[in-house]
Amino acid sequence: MTITQLEYILAVDKHRHFRKASEECHVSQPTLSMQIQKLEENLGFTIFDRSKNPVIPTIEGEKFIHQSRTVLKEFKKLKDITNDPSAGLSGEFRLGIIPTLAPYLVPLFLHAFSEALPQVELILDERTTEEIIQMLDRDELDAAILVTPLHNNSLVERVLFYEPFYGFISKKHELFRKPQLEAADLNTDGLWLLREGHCFRGQVLSLCSRGGGTHAGQRFESGSLETLKNLVVKDSGYTLIPHLDMIDIAGPKKSLIKPFKAPVPTREVSIVYGRNFYKEKIIDSLEKVILDTIPKELKSYKAREVEVVQLK
Repeated sequence: MTITQLEYILAVDKHRHFRKASEECHVSQPTLSMQIQKLEENLGFTIFDRSKNPVIPTIEGEKFIHQSRTVLKEFKKLKDITNDPSAGLSGEFRLGIIPTLAPYLVPLFLHAFSEALPQVELILDERTTEEIIQMLDRDELDAAILVTPLHNNSLVERVLFYEPFYGFISKKHELFRKPQLEAADLNTDGLWLLREGHCFRGQVLSLCSRGGGTHAGQRFESGSLETLKNLVVKDSGYTLIPHLDMIDIAGPKKSLIKPFKAPVPTREVSIVYGRNFYKEKIIDSLEKVILDTIPKELKSYKAREVEVVQLK
């Protein structure tokens, strides 16, 4: 049994396809298949049911894959210690981040992070929360910046800051007449929503009195807050935006922003990583850099002063 064989097995489990797994591992498909078959012969059981399309693990294979993932995590930890036993501040660091944070938060801390940790190669991966959690479980990411709480006991959450919500409302919409909003004011009439998979969508719907998303007989859901804001500006209706998005809005569009009365609907933003983590020094540095570069008003919010909207 070799580390390479375990890597091949996890690649097949990830893609449920031998060709795609071989492409990820940069080997030919026959080589990958032969190595897995050799391991199965040594183990005395089949890891994958090849009669299924896509292939799926057998019952014994599921247990073996789970333990293989743990073994590879520990092996990577050993490599990291061997490469840099003293500092622990070098090498690749793969960071996941959700789309409603990435455009606003990454430009704030990226340069400062590179200056603080010049030996670390930061690899950013923008994904939905569900995808990121799966990648953390498969050890394809070292950490992530997500909206929490996730209620997942296998993950550690370090709260960074609390980010308030604002209304972004067309002058044609009845809510525009209100100087301040309350959660009770919200419903889905004229509400533009992010598409399924975005945690911000779930939080917005949590604030509304009923589900769905309609607009003058139409239904449109986007993967971008910028698209939703443009719909408000060019057409009508309203949407909700987080604080980091709000502070970049300028000119006539600024008049479309409406704050909430206290307690202000807010999201909790955290660094998230697995419990068997071995790059904690990088996490510590990342946390410091983010807290040093975010707007100072975000540092002033405390959990007891805001209403953290739960993920749906």
